Amino acid sequence: MSQNEGISVLVSGMGSSAGIEAAVSGTAEIGTSSRELHDGEGEDLVDIPIAYDGIAAIVNPHNPVDEITTEQLRAIYSGKVTNWSEIGGEDLPIDIINRDESSGTRDAFASNIMDGERFDVGAVILPGTGQVREVVARSRGAIGYISVGFVDPRFGTDPVKALVLDGVAPTDDNVANGSYPISRVLHFFTNGEPEGATLQYIKYVLSPEVQQGAVIEAGYLPVTTLGGQD
Repeated sequence: MSQNEGISVLVSGMGSSAGIEAAVSGTAEIGTSSRELHDGEGEDLVDIPIAYDGIAAIVNPHNPVDEITTEQLRAIYSGKVTNWSEIGGEDLPIDIINRDESSGTRDAFASNIMDGERFDVGAVILPGTGQVREVVARSRGAIGYISVGFVDPRFGTDPVKALVLDGVAPTDDNVANGSYPISRVLHFFTNGEPEGATLQYIKYVLSPEVQQGAVIEAGYLPVTTLGGQD
């Protein structure tokens, strides 16, 4: 906005489903989403990838478990494993922290981990990454999942520990090279081809200035990392 007098940008974070619906209905020029479109959803939307992200399973730093498999993680989130001792940890009940159904992070986690199994209905549901991180940081038995970048201490006063998944650590390099099991695209969606100020803004977000600056500072990977748009 400082570089383009007369153009205003209003950003609202309401979840991926709300972002997609805003683009479909025309209440926003751009809908943001951290999940893919579902079948029959937004058939006229144009998809512009703007960054990449990995999703890390996180636990309290005092939890002795450092690694987990996809099968174990699925068993925890489906309610089949309920105590950390069942996967090599201490005798402590597992407190499952999940996201709400409108969350793109939840959708990506389900697609990559759950293999069609239903989430445990007894899980605590929280609306955002910050809340998940805070609860896990303060509860020894908790497990949650957040963007890999948000494991960084600068995103919270209390530390959390990211689990190695299927033998692969959730690092930017492993997300970028495709070896880490849970990764996703972060999207802009527009209703038809973008033009005018909307197109100008999208080009700005895809510029080296933003991709190598704000995107990385926010804990994500530039879209060019995995051969995306320039």
